[in-house]
Amino acid sequence: KIGAAAALAVLALVPIQLLVFVGWHFPSNLAEWYALFERNPLVGLIDMDVLLLVDNLLIGVMFLGLYVALRGASRSWMLIAVTVELLAVATYFASNTAFDMLSLSRQYAAATTDARRSVLIAAGEATVARWQGSAFAVSYVLGAVAILASSAVMLRSGVFSRATGYVGLTFGALSVVPASAGSVGLVLSLLSLIPMWVWLALIGRTLWRLGRTAPTRAATAAGRQ
Repeated sequence: KIGAAAALAVLALVPIQLLVFVGWHFPSNLAEWYALFERNPLVGLIDMDVLLLVDNLLIGVMFLGLYVALRGASRSWMLIAVTVELLAVATYFASNTAFDMLSLSRQYAAATTDARRSVLIAAGEATVARWQGSAFAVSYVLGAVAILASSAVMLRSGVFSRATGYVGLTFGALSVVPASAGSVGLVLSLLSLIPMWVWLALIGRTLWRLGRTAPTRAATAAGRQ
């Protein structure tokens, strides 16, 4: 049930991120980032993917639920999938610099000398570069590997529908190229939103059903003993 709730929570957070991206101008340079954080810190944090920190944590929890549901089909592959996903979560947490940028923007607004502003501009540019740098790309690819592995196990398990497995494979394939990899990565990341929504909804529904029936199955097994 916890895994199901985590999957459905991600579904609820994604529209918030999309609304912010569509409703506010996305900064294209450091000056615009600092101005956005000074004008509306919450929008700035969301634009720098602070909600993805929550998304990644929730998806990690969901994968723990998937492991319990699918370990009977392939314990080794599900162990690999969960391990890779947790590595992806840890790597993403290391890459996200939203709160660093918030702190720098406040220091920049309070700076009184050109020398201090120059230092904060250099720090801000480094922070933006790190935000979607190597760690972000590694996390993105690791997440795709975890999705592909778990979806392949779904096709063998009989626990999840075959549609869930195929949608997951589509989602994973579209997620292999990081969103930071130019226009191709951006287009693929936008396309992946559709199968992601369907996949998470199907997983949430199945995990919730399994969670509700698990106590009944356990009680039946105990009675037989």
